[in-house]
Amino acid sequence: MAEPALAVRRRSRISSARKRSHPPAQPGATSSPLARKRPSGGGEGTPAEPLCNNDSEEDMFGDYDSFHESDSLLAQVLDAEPQHSQEKGLDVKAAGRFAHGNLQSEMDQSKQGNLHAAGDSSVRKVDEHYGFQMNENDAGDADEDLSDSVFDELPSSQLLYLEKTRELSSRSQRSAGTERMDKWENSSLDKIRCPSSPCPDSGHKNRSTKSSKGSVCDSCKSVSLKDHLKNALTGNAKAQTPKVSKTKQLKEAILSEEISVARETIGSSSFDIGPFYGLPSKVKHLLRQFRGIETLYEWQHDCLTLKSLQQRKNLIYSLPTSGGKTLVAEILILQELLCRQKDVLMILPYVAIVQEKVWGLSSFGIELGFLVEEYAGSKGRFPPIKRRIKKSLYIATIEKGHALVNSLIETDRIDDLGLVVVDELHMIGEGSRGAVLEMTLAKILYASKNTHVVGMSATLNNVGDLQKFLQAEYYTKNFRPVELKEYIKIRDTIYEVDSKAENGFTFSRLLNFKYSSSLEKADPDHIVALVTEVIPKYSCLIFCPTKKNCENVATMVCKYLNKEFRAHREKEKQDLIKNLKDIGNGSICPVLRQTIPFGVAYHHSGLTNDERKSIEEAYSRGVLCLLACTATLAAGVNLPARRVILRAPYVASEFLKKNQYKQMIGRAGRAGIDNAGESILVVQEKDKHLVRDLITSPLENCYSNLLPEITKGMQYLLLSLVGLKIAVTQEEVYSFMCHTLLGVQQQLLLKEKSLSEIVRDELENLIEKGLLKGKIMEKDQNSKSTLTVTLLGKATYKGSIDVSYCNLLYKELRKGLEGLVLESSLHLLYLATPYDMVSNCSPDWMIYLRQNVDSTAVNRLYLSFVLYALLKETNVWSVSEKFNMSRGYVQNLLTSAASFASCILHFCEELEEFWVYKALLTELTKRLTYCVKTELIPLMEVAGVLEARAKQLYNAGYKTLAHLANANPETLVKTIEHLSRRQAKQMVSSAKMLLSEKAEALQEEVEELLKVPTDIP
Repeated sequence: MAEPALAVRRRSRISSARKRSHPPAQPGATSSPLARKRPSGGGEGTPAEPLCNNDSEEDMFGDYDSFHESDSLLAQVLDAEPQHSQEKGLDVKAAGRFAHGNLQSEMDQSKQGNLHAAGDSSVRKVDEHYGFQMNENDAGDADEDLSDSVFDELPSSQLLYLEKTRELSSRSQRSAGTERMDKWENSSLDKIRCPSSPCPDSGHKNRSTKSSKGSVCDSCKSVSLKDHLKNALTGNAKAQTPKVSKTKQLKEAILSEEISVARETIGSSSFDIGPFYGLPSKVKHLLRQFRGIETLYEWQHDCLTLKSLQQRKNLIYSLPTSGGKTLVAEILILQELLCRQKDVLMILPYVAIVQEKVWGLSSFGIELGFLVEEYAGSKGRFPPIKRRIKKSLYIATIEKGHALVNSLIETDRIDDLGLVVVDELHMIGEGSRGAVLEMTLAKILYASKNTHVVGMSATLNNVGDLQKFLQAEYYTKNFRPVELKEYIKIRDTIYEVDSKAENGFTFSRLLNFKYSSSLEKADPDHIVALVTEVIPKYSCLIFCPTKKNCENVATMVCKYLNKEFRAHREKEKQDLIKNLKDIGNGSICPVLRQTIPFGVAYHHSGLTNDERKSIEEAYSRGVLCLLACTATLAAGVNLPARRVILRAPYVASEFLKKNQYKQMIGRAGRAGIDNAGESILVVQEKDKHLVRDLITSPLENCYSNLLPEITKGMQYLLLSLVGLKIAVTQEEVYSFMCHTLLGVQQQLLLKEKSLSEIVRDELENLIEKGLLKGKIMEKDQNSKSTLTVTLLGKATYKGSIDVSYCNLLYKELRKGLEGLVLESSLHLLYLATPYDMVSNCSPDWMIYLRQNVDSTAVNRLYLSFVLYALLKETNVWSVSEKFNMSRGYVQNLLTSAASFASCILHFCEELEEFWVYKALLTELTKRLTYCVKTELIPLMEVAGVLEARAKQLYNAGYKTLAHLANANPETLVKTIEHLSRRQAKQMVSSAKMLLSEKAEALQEEVEELLKVPTDIP
């Protein structure tokens, strides 16, 4: 049997002191060839120049047979060769031992400077980015380590000689003594073979041979060993040595060793948590570097060391806002990605939060070697790419998370998902989005027994129901790193909330602010007095019931502020105004133009994405000190304040709920930013008793919304269950439903019908709509009839289309095939206009109102005109003025249309008759997603980069993703206006992560193309 060729290894050196500090090398670990071919560190450093300029095959060694003064290796080879040819009966193993002795004597002279293999050993490959391998179960006694270390130190040319002598000896008869030596040499040579060569020229010279032993010996006779050795040494000399810092190599080796230890720790049942909660110490350094976190809170340590987590039990944990819940989740995510080598899904409530989290975790992904993928809006691939090496962290909105889980179940990959983290778990009780979240979790729990589920929230009450649904343990602490004091204000008196008091609150103080008669009339609630106590030194948020009220409050406050407020960071405020003008192509909201010089602005859904991001960044930097905002900010991005003022106990016209109240006041006094926090609820005398009930009442319970949201909830769930083959009979469907939150709460929620009756009725509805096929039996009949999904049904659940209008969508797409107008994109835009946006549209078309025309069709057509104008002009400001709509509504329409176009695309992919729409909708979805000039799209693919920032980057010369990924953050800060150092670093990290994802995807395609089929005839 032919032996595989011995690849040539390059040697590296460190000081003898560092060498002695490492344990002996363990067998089986080799440095990755990729690490030797390119500098490590994700692009840091430049490739080394070639070490020699002579690229010919000329003998580079001349008359020198040895690099040492006495023993000539090549001379010994030449002497050994004729001797072997003359004495065929000679046991060449003895000659191998003789040569090995000489080689070892040569090694003793240079051994002091050699790099010990311990830095690379006993570690399994974590990522090609680091170029190290890990071995989880390395074992060997001291004798094996000693012998292996001798061979590890040999240069590749000498290893090649030993390989050749080993091949020559294969034909000679072995004695008992030589068999023992052969056994030792075999094991040693197997250890030292490298899977690939770092030498560009050595790949073809040292490839494995598949010929017989006789042919090997014949080839050895025709080619001199001296020539083989010279070729190998020539290849070594020509090979480029990467200019990688030895310190960096050592750090990476330590990181790999720690990950190995962490994996063993996580895999075992012991409570030895390793360097940093089962993670390498580099994670701790990165938390300090990126987040400024030095130590964990006591509750975080307790939570991470819970026995339930060690036993892989599901967990729900609840703490007040700003308690540090997210950090615990992120550490659990890193444990899953790095130690258990499983993918992770993180579900967040809003697109903006998803983008913020992708932005923040990309830096960790670059440093630790995992991918961060965004699933929000129209972004995301279904099913996700199956990665060969790197693991993925999917960060998704509720809807995209559900679609992702469906695709994993359909492709039998749900077990690849090791952990699912749900933020704002209380949203399971909120409308159609809560129904989708419940469906997602129920499917994960039912389809995979290996996926760990962790949910967190600041506002949970009926935890028992959620525990039973998720089969989870519960952990809670009433901890806040910054003390929060709650107050209510009635007239000019401020009371402190006190649960021990009879009325729920006690007197605190009177407002000390002189009001003129005009100010008293304009500001009866004393907002100006409350605000001026904290700004501009500290930040303040005012939550208002409506968007219009936000703008009015901001304007009123600025009208009565002293002119001194204008001087505070005046230049930065002017820069912000200039930036907002650039965003609006010369236009700026008159309210913002008036309020920003005072450090005041409003924040609600009426702003465009670019405007909102600019205002949020200015507030975070302290340029703006006061925001008048709606309740949506409470559950949105992290914008803390020293003082939070609730303008009224209402959201729109509805009285405030306890959960909403807690979310709003939770923005006061965030850790690391303020040393104190306070909230003030402004109350009218007529609402005093309602507020007392609000303060003293418990949090609202979470109830299942599968029934109230019947088409988006129950019917859609049943359809997908059958389509994914999770449950294919009426009995199996009912069994699944018993494991949902609705099943847990059925005695409380179901009064008129039982759960089995509801399941039967809804399955019948789906059959009537042509989405399912099968027979439904009555209650007393035990039906085993199999249900199947129709093509329309499959397209509906795969496209995430609402069951209530899937038939309407199908009819309109069919009608479109008869006369699809492609002169412009208007017809396609009409088809992609979301149905749920129609009810909010009020077109001023008197001519249509006088005719008997379907209002839904008219409204959709009107909205499609808005979208058409957007794609032509790509400017939200001008389009909103043209159609007399708020720019926030136009922005929301564009986002919804992009998402709906993506859904229709997946819908059409399942129906062969709609093949023509696939290419058309792919391009339309892309145009709607970005709605910018084509050259800006690559930059806007980066999480957090919106149109205004993309224009700045493009004009500064950063025209592609590669430009941005390889940019110097310091240069970006100097070149791009209004860009902080932290934002620049995160932007570069996000670009690197996206580039890495694209490269990995291409590699996957190459691997798939080159894969040899297993069923070749």
